[in-house]
Amino acid sequence: MTAREDVPPLKRVAVLGAGSWGTTFAKVLADAGTPVTLWARRAEVAEAVHREHRNPEYLPDVTLPIDLAATADADEALDGAEAVVLALPAQRLRENLERWRGHLPDGVTLVSLAKGVERGTLLRMSEVIREVTGAEAGRVAVVSGPNLAGEIAAEQPTATVVACPDHERAVAVQHACSTGYFKPYTNPDVIGCELGGACKNVIALACGTAAGLGYGDNTAASLITRGLAEISRLAVALGAEPLTLAGLAGMGDLVATCSSPLSRNRRFGEALGRGMSVAEAEEANHGQVAEGVKSCDAIGELARRHGVDAPIVDAVRRVCAGEVSAKEVGEELINRELKVE
Repeated sequence: MTAREDVPPLKRVAVLGAGSWGTTFAKVLADAGTPVTLWARRAEVAEAVHREHRNPEYLPDVTLPIDLAATADADEALDGAEAVVLALPAQRLRENLERWRGHLPDGVTLVSLAKGVERGTLLRMSEVIREVTGAEAGRVAVVSGPNLAGEIAAEQPTATVVACPDHERAVAVQHACSTGYFKPYTNPDVIGCELGGACKNVIALACGTAAGLGYGDNTAASLITRGLAEISRLAVALGAEPLTLAGLAGMGDLVATCSSPLSRNRRFGEALGRGMSVAEAEEANHGQVAEGVKSCDAIGELARRHGVDAPIVDAVRRVCAGEVSAKEVGEELINRELKVE
C-alpha cells in the first residue's frame, strides 16, 4: 500500500515542542500541505511563530510557513488532532505526557521524535509513550533518520524513516510529511529505529571526543564502523531486524550525527576531548547537554543486562562520569584484545 489515495490524509496534526527539531518538523508538515499547530512552552515563542513566522530562539534565520499555527495552550493544539507529534527531550517526555494524557484525542496516532533511552526504566521512547498513555503499540510511530534540523529547515534534501507496526498509520504519517526535500520511508521495526537513533548519539560523542583530541578521519571512520557494530548487537538482542541498522535510521543517522558540525553530540564530545568536564562543556554549549550524555548510562545498562559487548558506549559513559580522561580511555580502546572483526 503506497498510493496516497489508499490511506485517508491526516486532517490535523499537533506538534508538541517548539525546539529546533519540533519547529522544523512542523514546517515540514505545513510544507507538505498538512494542517498543523505547533505548541510552544513559552507564549512569546508561540506568538513569534504565529505572527512573525519565525522561531527566534531556535531557528532565527528561517522563515516559517504562514499557515503554520502556533499556541502556548496545549489543549488548543490538541483539539481535533488526528496525530500528535512529541518533539520533546527524551528525559522529559514522561513528565509532559503525564500532564497531557487526559487531553489526548481518542485513538490519536502518537509520533515520537525523541532519540534516547529513559534513565532508570531503560525504556525506549515508544515504550514510555505506551506506558503513560495506555496506547497499543500500533498507535505509536517513530520518526528517525539523518535529520539535522538546521539543514532540513533550509530545505536541503534528506530522507527519514517512519516506523510503526500499523502499516496504515505509518503511511498516513509518511504522506503527511512528504515534501520535495523530505523523503520518508516506512518500516515496521520500531525497536531497530529507536535504538539506532538513541545509540548514535553516544557514538557521536566518541567521534567528537576523538576530534577534540586531534585525531583524524581514520579514527572517526573506525569509531563509526565499530559503533555501528555495537548498536547492531544491542538492537538485535532486543528484537530488532539487522537490516534496519544498515538503513537510514541506523547507518544514515549515525554518519550524519558523527560527522556534522551541526550535531550537538559531536560538538559536546569535542569539548570533552579538549579536556573540559561535562559541566564546562554544557556551559560552552549555551547550557545545553547533549542527549548522548543523558542516555549513555541507560544504554550501557541495557547492553550489560543483555550480555552485549559495548566498549565505546562504556568508554563514553566513564568519560561523562568523570571516571577517566578522554585520552586515557582512547588508549584503552586502541589496546583492546585483538579479535576477529
